[in-house]
Amino acid sequence: MKRRYLAAATLAGVMVASAGTAAAQELTIGLAAEPSSIDPHYHNLTPNNALRRHIFEGLIGQDVNQTLTPELAVSWEPTSDTTWEFKLREGVKFHDGTDFTANDVVFTFCRIPNVPNSPSSFAVYSKAIQAVETPDPYTLIIHTAEPYPLLANDLSTFGIISAETAGVGEVTFGPDGCEGVSEYPETEAFNSGELAVGTGPYKFVEFVRGARIVLEANEDYWGEQPEWDRVEMRPITEDGPRVAALLAGDVDLIENPPLQDLEMLRDRDDVTVVQGLSNRVIYIHMDQFSNTSPGITGTGDQNPLQDVRVREALSKAINREAIAARIMGGVAEPASQLVAPGLFGYNEELEVEPYDPEGAQQLLADAGYPDGFGLVLGTPNDRYINDERIAQAVAQMWARIGIDVTVDAQTKSVFFSRRNNYEFSTYLAGWSSGTGEASSPLKALVATPNPEIGYGGTNRGRYSNPEMDAALTEALRTVDDAAREALLQEAGALVIQDYGILPIHYEVTPWAMRKGLSYEPRVDQMTLVTGITAVE
Repeated sequence: MKRRYLAAATLAGVMVASAGTAAAQELTIGLAAEPSSIDPHYHNLTPNNALRRHIFEGLIGQDVNQTLTPELAVSWEPTSDTTWEFKLREGVKFHDGTDFTANDVVFTFCRIPNVPNSPSSFAVYSKAIQAVETPDPYTLIIHTAEPYPLLANDLSTFGIISAETAGVGEVTFGPDGCEGVSEYPETEAFNSGELAVGTGPYKFVEFVRGARIVLEANEDYWGEQPEWDRVEMRPITEDGPRVAALLAGDVDLIENPPLQDLEMLRDRDDVTVVQGLSNRVIYIHMDQFSNTSPGITGTGDQNPLQDVRVREALSKAINREAIAARIMGGVAEPASQLVAPGLFGYNEELEVEPYDPEGAQQLLADAGYPDGFGLVLGTPNDRYINDERIAQAVAQMWARIGIDVTVDAQTKSVFFSRRNNYEFSTYLAGWSSGTGEASSPLKALVATPNPEIGYGGTNRGRYSNPEMDAALTEALRTVDDAAREALLQEAGALVIQDYGILPIHYEVTPWAMRKGLSYEPRVDQMTLVTGITAVE
């Protein structure tokens, strides 16, 4: 967004290396969800992205409100409708002592679409890049096929890796693709630590899956020296043990304390609780691709989810206010669309779907299903706040209009694998806008799947609306902020009015920590060690 990159360019040169002295301190964090990999390009998932920001930096950073800030790039600006110039930070070294240059950025651009078995690829954020020039080691000239004002936003979503550390020499990126790379590093090389080498404030020490991730401060970091010398992140995915670990002093801070314990934690003198509205929308997707769909029964050879009246009925049968109040304990806001209030592209004219079970039953009857039908609702049970409980509540609400629902809940790794194989007729999941604006969920969740242009990478309902695609595509090449926002609002409205996806609520994210620590809630829900400070 124009106002963001201009602000960031104004800040260029202000962020300089600090020689601040860090006290010899250690910090232990209880994670609610474990990152699936150290590889910064493997899985576009919030736990992974949060971990990435400690080790691997992006060209551009994001503050707590997802406003763009300089990181490895000190400035950026469009020099024509299809050309951007980035000036890179000089004197930065990777953790192994190799120099950071423009070649590392080009290598990163080339590697992103070549990560095998990625559950959710970052290629959606690099597809706009058609060619890259490097007139000197600290200048990038990026060419796009069409005007693409969100390039800076996209480049804030992934980390830069070292070409030299990976054994790669000079890399070029032209209209015909990349040259200079014979083979790309495997994800396991990052998980083992061999290639877990970034420029960030923390260095990789150890990754023991299911047990711990250990980091240590980067003493040669170009920016402000980290406050914490050593950090251990422990995945404690069960709510009770996570709270118990905090109260026992085994960890200093925990993510997502369970809602039923928030009041107790707030009343304690030795605990501090903070919370803030996030950019994450919890939604239900519906398989609309063909006449048959897994888990649907009682409809013959028909897939009722292809009928907009059925999709509308399912939406009207969900009492979003009740879920926010009773299941989420008020730590959620009912959602009217895929982007949260305050983010670029939010449409104030869209209202939360009113709870109307009678209207839903009538719509089912009009669609030819007066007695309902059966379906399976897939959900993770350890990824989002109260995810399985939300799914069970939705199942009960759908049962009231005659839908026989089986909730199929499993751990997130199994769920995502099955979801990506299109094994669910309906499923519950969440999306956090990595770019801080509306094109992120629209491109990923509801655009017609098209790998060539990076659309629909997480559209496992295979929803398709050419009118929405056209509005989104036009928005992504519209330079004027106001006009682009209007197009994004139009695209979002088309999806909601077509019931292409069912937004349920936006998460409000809590953190709990021992007294003496402070953390400012982030819209992106990430727990960043650099934001945790000791206070009097």
